[in-house]
Amino acid sequence: MSGFGGFLLRRVIGAVITLLAISVIVYVVFYVTPGNVAQITCGPRCSPAQVHQVAEQLRLDDPLYVRYWDFLKGLFVGLDYSTGTSVEHCSAPCLGLSYQTDQQVTALILTKLPVSLSLVLGSMVLWLLLGVGTGVLSAWRRGRFSERALTAVTLAGTATPVFVIGLVLMIVVCGELQLLPFPQYVNFTDDPEQWAWNLLLPWLSLALIEAATFARLTRASMLETLAEDHIRTFRAYGVAERSVIGRHALRGAFAPVIALNANNVGSAIGGAVLTETLFGLPGIGQELVHAVNVVDLPVVVGMVLVVGFFVVLANAVADVLYAVADRRVVLT
Repeated sequence: MSGFGGFLLRRVIGAVITLLAISVIVYVVFYVTPGNVAQITCGPRCSPAQVHQVAEQLRLDDPLYVRYWDFLKGLFVGLDYSTGTSVEHCSAPCLGLSYQTDQQVTALILTKLPVSLSLVLGSMVLWLLLGVGTGVLSAWRRGRFSERALTAVTLAGTATPVFVIGLVLMIVVCGELQLLPFPQYVNFTDDPEQWAWNLLLPWLSLALIEAATFARLTRASMLETLAEDHIRTFRAYGVAERSVIGRHALRGAFAPVIALNANNVGSAIGGAVLTETLFGLPGIGQELVHAVNVVDLPVVVGMVLVVGFFVVLANAVADVLYAVADRRVVLT
Protein backbone atom coordinates (compact mmCIF):
# COMPACT_ATOMS: atom_id res chain seq x y z
CA MET A 1 0.00 0.00 0.00
CA SER A 2 1.14 3.53 -0.70
CA GLY A 3 0.01 7.00 0.21
CA PHE A 4 -1.71 8.02 3.39
CA GLY A 5 -3.49 4.68 3.95
CA GLY A 6 -0.24 2.76 3.68
CA PHE A 7 1.43 5.18 6.05
CA LEU A 8 -1.28 4.67 8.67
CA LEU A 9 -1.10 0.88 8.32
CA ARG A 10 2.66 0.90 8.78
CA ARG A 11 2.34 3.16 11.81
CA VAL A 12 -0.26 0.85 13.39
CA ILE A 13 1.90 -2.23 12.82
CA GLY A 14 4.95 -0.41 14.17
CA ALA A 15 2.99 0.74 17.22
CA VAL A 16 1.82 -2.82 17.99
CA ILE A 17 5.37 -4.18 17.69
CA THR A 18 6.70 -1.38 19.89
CA LEU A 19 4.08 -2.01 22.57
CA LEU A 20 4.81 -5.75 22.53
CA ALA A 21 8.51 -5.00 22.98
CA ILE A 22 7.71 -2.64 25.85
CA SER A 23 5.51 -5.30 27.49
CA VAL A 24 8.29 -7.90 27.31
CA ILE A 25 10.90 -5.56 28.77
CA VAL A 26 8.64 -4.24 31.54
CA TYR A 27 7.32 -7.68 32.44
CA VAL A 28 10.78 -9.22 32.67
CA VAL A 29 12.30 -6.29 34.57
CA PHE A 30 9.57 -6.12 37.20
CA TYR A 31 8.93 -9.83 37.66
CA VAL A 32 12.59 -10.80 37.91
CA THR A 33 13.31 -8.22 40.60
CA PRO A 34 14.77 -9.63 43.82
CA GLY A 35 12.49 -10.12 46.80
CA ASN A 36 9.67 -12.41 47.79
CA VAL A 37 6.58 -10.89 46.18
CA ALA A 38 4.28 -13.31 48.01
CA GLN A 39 5.80 -12.37 51.37
CA ILE A 40 5.50 -8.64 50.63
CA THR A 41 1.91 -9.04 49.44
CA CYS A 42 0.86 -11.19 52.39
CA GLY A 43 2.57 -9.03 55.01
CA PRO A 44 5.37 -9.48 57.58
CA ARG A 45 3.22 -11.46 60.04
CA CYS A 46 2.18 -14.20 57.61
CA SER A 47 3.27 -17.76 58.26
CA PRO A 48 5.18 -19.76 55.60
CA ALA A 49 1.98 -21.67 54.81
CA GLN A 50 0.07 -18.43 54.21
CA VAL A 51 2.90 -17.09 52.03
CA HIS A 52 2.82 -20.31 49.99
CA GLN A 53 -0.94 -20.00 49.60
CA VAL A 54 -0.58 -16.40 48.34
CA ALA A 55 2.12 -17.52 45.88
CA GLU A 56 -0.22 -20.19 44.49
CA GLN A 57 -3.10 -17.74 44.27
CA LEU A 58 -0.93 -15.23 42.38
CA ARG A 59 0.56 -18.04 40.26
CA LEU A 60 4.05 -16.90 41.16
CA ASP A 61 5.34 -20.49 41.00
CA ASP A 62 4.58 -20.73 37.27
CA PRO A 63 7.48 -20.13 34.85
CA LEU A 64 7.88 -16.54 33.71
CA TYR A 65 7.03 -17.32 30.07
CA VAL A 66 3.77 -18.99 31.16
CA ARG A 67 2.74 -15.94 33.18
CA TYR A 68 3.66 -13.62 30.30
CA TRP A 69 1.63 -15.69 27.84
CA ASP A 70 -1.36 -15.51 30.18
CA PHE A 71 -0.81 -11.77 30.41
CA LEU A 72 -0.95 -11.48 26.59
CA LYS A 73 -4.09 -13.63 26.44
CA GLY A 74 -5.68 -11.35 28.98
CA LEU A 75 -5.04 -8.34 26.76
CA PHE A 76 -6.84 -9.88 23.79
CA VAL A 77 -9.42 -12.36 25.13
CA GLY A 78 -9.57 -11.76 28.88
CA LEU A 79 -8.61 -14.09 31.71
CA ASP A 80 -10.06 -15.82 34.77
CA TYR A 81 -8.45 -15.11 38.15
CA SER A 82 -8.82 -16.85 41.49
CA THR A 83 -9.46 -14.45 44.36
CA GLY A 84 -9.19 -17.17 47.01
CA THR A 85 -12.90 -17.86 47.50
CA SER A 86 -14.17 -17.41 43.94
CA VAL A 87 -13.11 -17.03 40.32
CA GLU A 88 -13.35 -13.59 38.72
CA HIS A 89 -13.38 -13.01 34.98
CA CYS A 90 -11.32 -10.08 33.76
CA SER A 91 -12.55 -8.89 30.36
CA ALA A 92 -10.17 -7.85 27.59
CA PRO A 93 -8.10 -5.76 27.63
CA CYS A 94 -7.20 -7.30 30.98
CA LEU A 95 -4.04 -6.03 32.70
CA GLY A 96 -4.41 -8.34 35.68
CA LEU A 97 -5.57 -7.93 39.26
CA SER A 98 -3.98 -5.77 41.92
CA TYR A 99 -2.04 -7.79 44.49
CA GLN A 100 -3.19 -5.45 47.24
CA THR A 101 -6.90 -4.92 46.53
CA ASP A 102 -7.86 -7.66 44.01
CA GLN A 103 -9.22 -4.82 41.87
CA GLN A 104 -8.90 -5.13 38.10
CA VAL A 105 -5.94 -3.03 36.96
CA THR A 106 -7.80 -1.85 33.85
CA ALA A 107 -10.66 -0.49 35.96
CA LEU A 108 -8.18 1.15 38.34
CA ILE A 109 -6.39 2.87 35.47
CA LEU A 110 -9.66 4.06 33.94
CA THR A 111 -10.54 5.80 37.22
CA LYS A 112 -7.15 7.55 37.39
CA LEU A 113 -6.61 8.33 33.71
CA PRO A 114 -9.12 11.24 33.42
CA VAL A 115 -7.22 13.12 36.14
CA SER A 116 -3.85 12.75 34.39
CA LEU A 117 -5.32 13.54 30.97
CA SER A 118 -7.02 16.64 32.38
CA LEU A 119 -3.71 17.79 33.84
CA VAL A 120 -1.62 17.10 30.74
CA LEU A 121 -4.03 18.33 28.04
CA GLY A 122 -4.87 21.52 29.90
CA SER A 123 -1.18 22.17 30.46
CA MET A 124 -0.48 21.47 26.80
CA VAL A 125 -2.84 24.24 25.69
CA LEU A 126 -1.11 26.69 28.02
CA TRP A 127 2.47 25.69 27.17
CA LEU A 128 1.76 25.95 23.43
CA LEU A 129 0.13 29.37 23.77
CA LEU A 130 2.82 30.73 26.09
CA GLY A 131 5.80 28.99 24.50
CA VAL A 132 5.02 29.54 20.82
CA GLY A 133 3.82 33.09 21.46
CA THR A 134 6.97 33.97 23.39
CA GLY A 135 9.21 32.33 20.78
CA VAL A 136 7.57 34.20 17.88
CA LEU A 137 7.76 37.52 19.71
CA SER A 138 11.40 36.88 20.65
CA ALA A 139 12.35 36.13 17.02
CA TRP A 140 10.39 39.11 15.73
CA ARG A 141 12.08 41.48 18.23
CA ARG A 142 15.55 40.02 17.71
CA GLY A 143 18.39 42.20 18.98
CA ARG A 144 16.15 44.40 21.12
CA PHE A 145 15.85 44.60 24.88
CA SER A 146 12.52 42.76 24.92
CA GLU A 147 14.13 39.80 23.11
CA ARG A 148 16.96 39.60 25.62
CA ALA A 149 14.50 39.82 28.53
CA LEU A 150 12.36 37.02 27.09
CA THR A 151 15.45 34.85 26.55
CA ALA A 152 16.49 35.34 30.18
CA VAL A 153 12.99 34.40 31.40
CA THR A 154 12.88 31.22 29.28
CA LEU A 155 16.33 30.16 30.52
CA ALA A 156 15.20 30.66 34.11
CA GLY A 157 12.03 28.67 33.43
CA THR A 158 13.98 25.77 31.94
CA ALA A 159 16.27 25.59 34.98
CA THR A 160 13.51 25.72 37.63
CA PRO A 161 12.05 22.40 38.87
CA VAL A 162 8.30 22.00 38.62
CA PHE A 163 7.85 21.47 42.38
CA VAL A 164 9.54 24.82 43.08
CA ILE A 165 7.19 26.66 40.73
CA GLY A 166 4.22 24.77 42.15
CA LEU A 167 5.12 25.60 45.75
CA VAL A 168 5.69 29.27 44.96
CA LEU A 169 2.38 29.50 43.09
CA MET A 170 0.49 27.84 45.95
CA ILE A 171 2.07 30.09 48.59
CA VAL A 172 1.52 33.30 46.61
CA VAL A 173 -1.70 32.67 44.66
CA CYS A 174 -3.58 30.47 47.15
CA GLY A 175 -2.04 31.60 50.43
CA GLU A 176 -1.07 35.27 50.26
CA LEU A 177 -3.36 36.61 47.52
CA GLN A 178 -6.14 34.00 47.90
CA LEU A 179 -7.00 34.31 44.23
CA LEU A 180 -7.54 30.58 43.73
CA PRO A 181 -8.56 27.72 46.04
CA PHE A 182 -6.04 25.07 46.97
CA PRO A 183 -6.38 22.47 44.18
CA GLN A 184 -8.91 19.72 44.82
CA TYR A 185 -9.87 17.61 41.82
CA VAL A 186 -13.49 17.91 40.66
CA ASN A 187 -14.88 15.77 37.84
CA PHE A 188 -15.53 17.70 34.64
CA THR A 189 -19.00 16.17 34.33
CA ASP A 190 -19.93 17.29 37.84
CA ASP A 191 -18.92 20.95 37.55
CA PRO A 192 -16.86 22.13 34.53
CA GLU A 193 -16.19 25.55 36.07
CA GLN A 194 -14.83 24.14 39.34
CA TRP A 195 -12.89 21.53 37.38
CA ALA A 196 -11.04 24.30 35.53
CA TRP A 197 -10.54 26.54 38.58
CA ASN A 198 -9.08 23.73 40.66
CA LEU A 199 -6.73 22.62 37.87
CA LEU A 200 -5.55 26.09 36.87
CA LEU A 201 -2.63 26.13 39.30
CA PRO A 202 -1.35 22.63 38.37
CA TRP A 203 -1.73 23.58 34.70
CA LEU A 204 0.39 26.69 35.21
CA SER A 205 3.03 24.81 37.21
CA LEU A 206 3.53 22.22 34.48
CA ALA A 207 3.02 24.62 31.57
CA LEU A 208 5.57 27.22 32.68
CA ILE A 209 8.35 24.62 32.61
CA GLU A 210 7.41 23.27 29.19
CA ALA A 211 6.66 26.72 27.75
CA ALA A 212 10.28 27.74 28.27
CA THR A 213 11.49 24.85 26.11
CA PHE A 214 8.92 25.58 23.40
CA ALA A 215 9.84 29.27 23.41
CA ARG A 216 13.50 28.50 22.76
CA LEU A 217 12.70 25.97 20.04
CA THR A 218 10.17 28.27 18.34
CA ARG A 219 12.61 31.19 18.41
CA ALA A 220 15.39 29.13 16.82
CA SER A 221 13.03 27.72 14.16
CA MET A 222 11.56 31.14 13.40
CA LEU A 223 15.00 32.73 12.96
CA GLU A 224 15.99 29.93 10.58
CA THR A 225 12.77 30.24 8.58
CA LEU A 226 12.95 34.04 8.42
CA ALA A 227 16.37 33.76 6.78
CA GLU A 228 15.07 31.63 3.88
CA ASP A 229 14.71 32.94 0.34
CA HIS A 230 10.93 32.74 0.06
CA ILE A 231 10.53 34.95 3.16
CA ARG A 232 12.82 37.57 1.65
CA THR A 233 10.75 37.38 -1.55
CA PHE A 234 7.52 38.05 0.34
CA ARG A 235 9.11 41.05 2.01
CA ALA A 236 10.48 42.33 -1.30
CA TYR A 237 6.97 42.26 -2.78
CA GLY A 238 5.72 44.37 0.12
CA VAL A 239 3.74 41.74 2.01
CA ALA A 240 2.84 43.00 5.48
CA GLU A 241 5.25 41.86 8.20
CA ARG A 242 2.47 40.38 10.30
CA SER A 243 1.35 38.30 7.34
CA VAL A 244 4.91 37.14 6.69
CA ILE A 245 5.29 36.11 10.34
CA GLY A 246 1.85 34.61 10.93
CA ARG A 247 1.02 32.93 7.63
CA HIS A 248 4.36 31.93 6.16
CA ALA A 249 7.23 31.90 8.64
CA LEU A 250 5.28 30.38 11.54
CA ARG A 251 3.99 27.49 9.43
CA GLY A 252 7.48 26.49 8.39
CA ALA A 253 8.79 26.83 11.93
CA PHE A 254 5.94 24.90 13.50
CA ALA A 255 7.01 21.43 12.29
CA PRO A 256 9.71 20.83 14.96
CA VAL A 257 7.32 22.23 17.58
CA ILE A 258 4.80 19.52 16.64
CA ALA A 259 7.42 16.79 17.05
CA LEU A 260 8.49 18.10 20.46
CA ASN A 261 4.89 18.46 21.61
CA ALA A 262 4.16 14.82 20.77
CA ASN A 263 7.04 13.65 22.94
CA ASN A 264 6.01 15.97 25.76
CA VAL A 265 2.34 14.93 25.78
CA GLY A 266 3.19 11.25 25.91
CA SER A 267 5.92 11.53 28.51
CA ALA A 268 4.06 14.10 30.63
CA ILE A 269 1.31 11.55 31.37
CA GLY A 270 3.85 9.34 33.07
CA GLY A 271 6.02 12.21 34.28
CA ALA A 272 3.28 14.07 36.13
CA VAL A 273 4.24 12.30 39.36
CA LEU A 274 5.64 15.42 41.02
CA THR A 275 2.76 17.64 39.96
CA GLU A 276 0.07 15.18 41.03
CA THR A 277 1.82 14.48 44.33
CA LEU A 278 2.41 18.16 45.06
CA PHE A 279 -1.21 19.14 44.45
CA GLY A 280 -2.78 15.90 45.74
CA LEU A 281 -4.34 14.96 42.40
CA PRO A 282 -5.49 11.30 42.29
CA GLY A 283 -4.01 10.52 38.89
CA ILE A 284 -1.80 7.84 37.34
CA GLY A 285 1.41 9.39 38.68
CA GLN A 286 0.34 9.30 42.30
CA GLU A 287 -1.08 5.78 41.96
CA LEU A 288 2.12 4.57 40.31
CA VAL A 289 4.20 5.82 43.24
CA HIS A 290 1.90 3.97 45.65
CA ALA A 291 2.06 0.76 43.58
CA VAL A 292 5.86 0.86 43.53
CA ASN A 293 6.00 1.39 47.31
CA VAL A 294 3.82 -1.65 48.03
CA VAL A 295 5.33 -3.76 45.19
CA ASP A 296 1.97 -4.10 43.43
CA LEU A 297 3.52 -5.39 40.21
CA PRO A 298 0.38 -5.80 38.04
CA VAL A 299 -0.52 -2.16 38.67
CA VAL A 300 3.04 -1.00 37.90
CA VAL A 301 3.24 -3.05 34.69
CA GLY A 302 -0.23 -1.97 33.55
CA MET A 303 0.40 1.72 34.11
CA VAL A 304 3.80 1.62 32.40
CA LEU A 305 2.16 -0.03 29.37
CA VAL A 306 -0.60 2.61 29.29
CA VAL A 307 1.99 5.39 29.39
CA GLY A 308 3.91 3.63 26.60
CA PHE A 309 0.71 3.44 24.55
CA PHE A 310 0.18 7.19 24.83
CA VAL A 311 3.81 7.89 23.89
CA VAL A 312 3.48 5.73 20.76
CA LEU A 313 0.09 7.24 19.90
CA ALA A 314 1.33 10.81 20.37
CA ASN A 315 4.32 10.22 18.09
CA ALA A 316 2.14 8.63 15.40
CA VAL A 317 -0.21 11.63 15.45
CA ALA A 318 2.83 13.95 15.34
CA ASP A 319 4.07 12.29 12.14
CA VAL A 320 0.78 13.08 10.42
CA LEU A 321 0.64 16.67 11.70
CA TYR A 322 4.30 17.14 10.77
CA ALA A 323 3.50 16.27 7.15
CA VAL A 324 0.51 18.64 7.15
CA ALA A 325 2.60 21.51 8.55
CA ASP A 326 5.54 20.95 6.19
CA ARG A 327 4.63 19.85 2.66
CA ARG A 328 8.22 18.89 1.96
CA VAL A 329 7.84 15.87 4.23
CA VAL A 330 7.14 12.59 2.43
CA LEU A 331 5.10 9.94 4.25
CA THR A 332 7.11 6.69 4.31
